[in-house]
Formats: sequence, C-alpha cells, structure tokens
Amino acid sequence: MTTTNRLNQYRVMWVLVFFDLPTDTKKDRKIYAQFRKQIMKDGFTMFQFSIYTRCCPSRENAEVHIKRVKSLLPPRGDIGILCITDKQFGNMELFRSTKPIKASPDPQQLQLF
Repeated sequence: MTTTNRLNQYRVMWVLVFFDLPTDTKKDRKIYAQFRKQIMKDGFTMFQFSIYTRCCPSRENAEVHIKRVKSLLPPRGDIGILCITDKQFGNMELFRSTKPIKASPDPQQLQLF
C-alpha cells in the first residue's frame, strides 16, 4: 500500500470536540481547565474557543481518540464529538469578519511502523 493510498482525503479523519462547560464556581473552572488540558495532551488543538480539532490518519485511529475523549467527560456540561473526512474539513469556508481567510495547512503527521 502506498503512502498516497493510506493518507488520502477520504481516509484521513478530523475529530472535532465542541464543549460548553459551566464556569460558575472555582471547582467548575478547575474541571473546565482539566478537560481542556487533557484533550490538548491527547493532540487536540484549539480551532475556536471551546472547539478543538485533531487530525487522524485513519477512521480506526480517530475512534481511539474519540474513546479517549469520552473517558475524560466531566460530570456537568455539554460536549459534542464530530468525525469528518479531510475532504469535508477542506471544504470549510473560513471568514474573519466579512473577509475570507485561508485555512491553516494540514498538520505534519509522524507515523512510526
């Protein structure tokens, strides 16, 4: 199997985690910070406030990270997990105010065999 077959736009997946956690009390803020740090430790990067993304080389790898996020869910708040192909992610239109902006380039993925 060649690299282009393994890492094409329909095989590479993006996992998006959306969350809205309470921050009313000091304990809530601590839980919010812990959740955010834990998903960042797992390789997620901030796309927007409370939206984090991670690029995965395959659906199977994406499932591993989705399962890991599910194991980190806090006791309160709203969390959404969405998995889309690289092709779908690439079709996203991004704007800053009314001006279109270019998406950041695909992250470099180091794969060890």
